[in-house]
Amino acid sequence: MNAFYRTVSRGSVRFEDALSLFDSLDAVELDAMLGRWLGAEFPTGHPLDGVLSAYGWQGKHFRTAEHVDPLLFTAGDACSYRLRPLGATWAVQALQAWPALKTPAAARWARPLLPLLSTQRSQARLRMLEFRGVATAAMVYDTVPIIDVFRRIDEARVLGLMDMKGLDRPFFFLLRRG
Repeated sequence: MNAFYRTVSRGSVRFEDALSLFDSLDAVELDAMLGRWLGAEFPTGHPLDGVLSAYGWQGKHFRTAEHVDPLLFTAGDACSYRLRPLGATWAVQALQAWPALKTPAAARWARPLLPLLSTQRSQARLRMLEFRGVATAAMVYDTVPIIDVFRRIDEARVLGLMDMKGLDRPFFFLLRRG
């Protein structure tokens, strides 16, 4: 585990190192993911680095294995919103084509619009999935081609890897039990 903390403390991690680190971590059981988790970025030089923080991502809530709120955001007020991943594929493509959409100025303009995407319905579910040779907990979105795969850092933290159809490489993030 010391290698993990040394890697994280250096800031941005090379993608290959992040993947090796992910592979070195233990699998996560479904029940261990239940509850609310606070999210944080894990920069690897990915084109999506900085987007979640800029737009107010708070984390994920695994209510049950069948009912998951994968996108908890704030819109700049005290309220948090469970968002639908409506247009996620388009948004990822736009963010890759126009990095200026990740800037604080663009986020200040767009964040107040987030409540328009809010929902009370579950948007994903948990499943055990074999990924890179290890069966571990994974979150499967209901309406977009995205799977988030989790590996255990310790009892209170997991490293997540977002695997999205059409992306050249996965996007990494951290979750801490909240």
